[in-house]
Amino acid sequence: MPSAEEYESEAAEVAGEISKLADEHGFTVAVAESLTGGKIAQQFSAAEHSSDWFAGGVVAYQTEVKHSALGVPRGPVISEEAVKTMATGVAEMMNADAVIAASGSGGPEKQEGNEPGTTWLAVLVRGIMHTELHHFSGDPLEVLAKTQDRVLPMLRDAMREAVQD
Repeated sequence: MPSAEEYESEAAEVAGEISKLADEHGFTVAVAESLTGGKIAQQFSAAEHSSDWFAGGVVAYQTEVKHSALGVPRGPVISEEAVKTMATGVAEMMNADAVIAASGSGGPEKQEGNEPGTTWLAVLVRGIMHTELHHFSGDPLEVLAKTQDRVLPMLRDAMREAVQD
């Protein structure tokens, strides 16, 4: 299993690729994070020229904040509907056209009946939404690292797709 440093190195590399795509194709990037608590925004803010393309993010960790700040409907917040709404909400709030949203149960205990590691991810790029459900293993820090490690390539790939069409 990769170390925390290896995850961070991989994440920084993919964030650099996202930076290049954003620069070359005029993307504005934003994030709506729950589970990851700002880890994804941190990768973007450290990337080259981030002030040109990274609008910012919302860390909506508490359930009520997801409802009030991002318009997530009442009900489960570890769900496909929740991450879709989070992505759409932050895209509108920040006038962004390339967005990540992540919500899940990091552990060590269940949340909303979901086992630790249950994670919903969404990327929204120029109107096209992609979602994935994952069941990551490990302690809470490993779950966060694995979430970041999966969602950054999701965004990069969706951005590549958008510029090929």
